[in-house]
Amino acid sequence: MTTTDSVPQPPPPSAGLPEPALAAQAVAQVLRPLARLMIGHGLQLMPMVELLKKALVEEAQQSYGLTDKTSSDTRVALLTGVHRKDVRRLREAPTTLDVNAPMMPIAAAVVARWISEPRYLNANQTPRALARTVRRSNVGEPDFTTLVSEVSRDVGARAVLDELVRLGVVLLRDDGLAELVCAAFVPKEGLSESFHFLAANVSDHLASAVHNLTADPQAPKMLEQSAFCLDLSPAQTEQLEGRARQLWAAALQQFLQTAAVAEQRSQDDQGPRHRVRFGVYFHDQAQADNTQRTDSVVAKHKNSSNP
Repeated sequence: MTTTDSVPQPPPPSAGLPEPALAAQAVAQVLRPLARLMIGHGLQLMPMVELLKKALVEEAQQSYGLTDKTSSDTRVALLTGVHRKDVRRLREAPTTLDVNAPMMPIAAAVVARWISEPRYLNANQTPRALARTVRRSNVGEPDFTTLVSEVSRDVGARAVLDELVRLGVVLLRDDGLAELVCAAFVPKEGLSESFHFLAANVSDHLASAVHNLTADPQAPKMLEQSAFCLDLSPAQTEQLEGRARQLWAAALQQFLQTAAVAEQRSQDDQGPRHRVRFGVYFHDQAQADNTQRTDSVVAKHKNSSNP
């Protein structure tokens, strides 16, 4: 049986008026997994407060028309609640450079092309095992060096292969072929890479949800939806996760094939440039007693701001 939540919903807020109480409720829930990340990796309160201050000041400058130098520290402080002395210090501080390894985007792009370009797929649409170089491959068959060169000529194929092997994404078989063992770029060993994708994926997901809460009712909404189920046994939960992974693998391959065409068609377009991210997640957690609902098997959730 498919149902929706029967709890009465409050009326929508008036357009254009801030809703700090509702925002605080949402932020409190978002902060729980963030707190788990902080505790688990030794990030304590004071450096976190400094990061929050910096984010508030930067967002006020970039998204609220305060990028010009004539915007006073007082105005930024009024919007953010950050003290004027801290605002001045943070505005004058040099921008922190991205310390992520330059290899990572290239490695991810190589995997994306490997699972989407028909020349690198078997008849059943699974990624082919590739010879490392043209010389090692059979005539007419694709090879890993060619794959890398189609993505970037700035990094050697051997360096990319070594990185993918280190991360557990590619396996070098006894017959010398490189086999892709992950359906997507999911590093198993690289902690810095995992943090990079956590930041990129979660920030873009949250940015989409925040965008949909814009005060402008005419603004286009971004896709940001999910479905959830309650009262599942562990065995059924495991089966659902497996099915979710199958659906994502198929959707990812189709999306990347479409994205490759979109990139080619965009090359001659002189207009503004955009970047996109399309993702999925599956969350499994033991259900608290006060959330158990035996009268509902499946409930579909939509953001109220994303009809």
